[in-house]
Amino acid sequence: MSFVKTLAKGQIVIPAGLRKKYHIEPGTELQIMEYGGIIYLVPPVEDPIKEARGALPSRPSLAGQLLRERRSDYK
Repeated sequence: MSFVKTLAKGQIVIPAGLRKKYHIEPGTELQIMEYGGIIYLVPPVEDPIKEARGALPSRPSLAGQLLRERRSDYK
């Protein structure tokens, strides 16, 4: 885990190892999101669908749970 400090204008420096790993160069645009009190910096990807594949756990299946609940409503 790396720690960074904010500069006077709210800027941060991304550690060199992460910049190299994610091919972040001067002028690269990053997406910034906030969710649940956490700030995310998302580097660009060539194929977002391919990159997202497998990101969500296969279990538990929320669709399966919803179908079971609906079936129990009709019994």
